[in-house]
Amino acid sequence: MAGQWWTDDDQLLEELQDALTITREMSPDFIDVGKAAYVWRTIDAELAALTYDSVWDGGELALTRADSAMLRTLTFGSDALTIELELTSDEVLGQISPPEGGTVSLRTDTEELGRAAIDDLGFFIVRPVPGRPFRVLCQTDSGATVLTGWVSP
Repeated sequence: MAGQWWTDDDQLLEELQDALTITREMSPDFIDVGKAAYVWRTIDAELAALTYDSVWDGGELALTRADSAMLRTLTFGSDALTIELELTSDEVLGQISPPEGGTVSLRTDTEELGRAAIDDLGFFIVRPVPGRPFRVLCQTDSGATVLTGWVSP
């Protein structure tokens, strides 16, 4: 058994180097299966329901008082957190309640479109606003994980 590759460090390193340098073409089906499995990473996240959308109030997005920039506000609620969002033309501003630190990411099913830290007061800013529908995934320092419904910019 002394001649087996896993007992010889030099041969083991050679095998590992070969494994790292070999390039293989992956089938599209294999890649699709991997992406589909990745979608399930947030299955344990608590889902936050949309409780308010400023579009409901007037049918149009509100103008800010000083600028002609469009502003849309949304509120999502769950048992663990309330997530308030403001979408401007440049950024997604947000706050979680109760306030605490953590991270937030804007996501599609398979891709992260933006990420930011949540400060101790619960505030975060993500730039730029994605040009396609996204969900907000909040992960707090205390361990809460909350995923919003879809947001269409």
